Amino acid sequence: MVVADYMTSEVVSVEIPGSREDVLKILKRTGISGVPVLKDEKLVGIITRKDLLTKSEETQLGLLMTPNPVTIEPDAPISRAAALMVKQKVRRLPVVSDGRLVGLISVADLVHAIAQMRIKKEIKDHYISQTFALWEETPLPLVSRVMQISGFEAIPILDGESRLQGIISERDLIRHSSIEDMVEVSDFSNGTDDDEWTWESIRDMHTISYGISKIQLPPRPVKTAMITNVVAVPQNAEVSECALKMRRARVDQLPVINGDKRLVAMLFDRDLIHVLCDAEQQ
Repeated sequence: MVVADYMTSEVVSVEIPGSREDVLKILKRTGISGVPVLKDEKLVGIITRKDLLTKSEETQLGLLMTPNPVTIEPDAPISRAAALMVKQKVRRLPVVSDGRLVGLISVADLVHAIAQMRIKKEIKDHYISQTFALWEETPLPLVSRVMQISGFEAIPILDGESRLQGIISERDLIRHSSIEDMVEVSDFSNGTDDDEWTWESIRDMHTISYGISKIQLPPRPVKTAMITNVVAVPQNAEVSECALKMRRARVDQLPVINGDKRLVAMLFDRDLIHVLCDAEQQ
């Protein structure tokens, strides 16, 4: 099982110089998590959903992207791809042959491979992560900030009675975001203690107005943007069974519930691919 068997060969990419608007449109339209950045047909970086959300005021692709991304060869085993993704904490690897971009392999592609491997190992002892949840009335800008601080790509959403109502992910935030232009004013006054109507105070007042283009989220509650058709799994679910559910539902995570159907943990695709890293070590 090698990278070429599971990679995406028709890669959507952007060129430098290019526009942030084009990247946002691509991510919204396709639902993918990131795009390679090319310059003179050579790979120079990757731009992800996280880059757009954390650098919301940046417009230049060269400053938005992560430069010099880690790459992999098409004939490398998928266990090697999983080990690199875990070590580098990335969700995708450009596939390069003779210096040319020939594909892209992502965490979702590795989950596809795991789904075919019929691994019977239970998730509860190896791959689930402790998590936290947010209230369904939490405003979307605050949800985005919590994701940035916590490092989670998705967060369960609960109602006032602690019942699981949905999941919000970076993909959902990008889907509801927009680019807004605004004007900011900076005050460079000297700050004298003189009366505000004296000549000295008027003389020392300096203000500059400048435009800002920023990716914004509407101040709506998270329940208006979350995914409500949630696929959950029990703690004793098997690895390949969970991978298959992720692939069929096209999700990056599954809530893990106990016998009372209460949320106890989360199974993230980035944790599930550790099963391939285990194979690499063996």
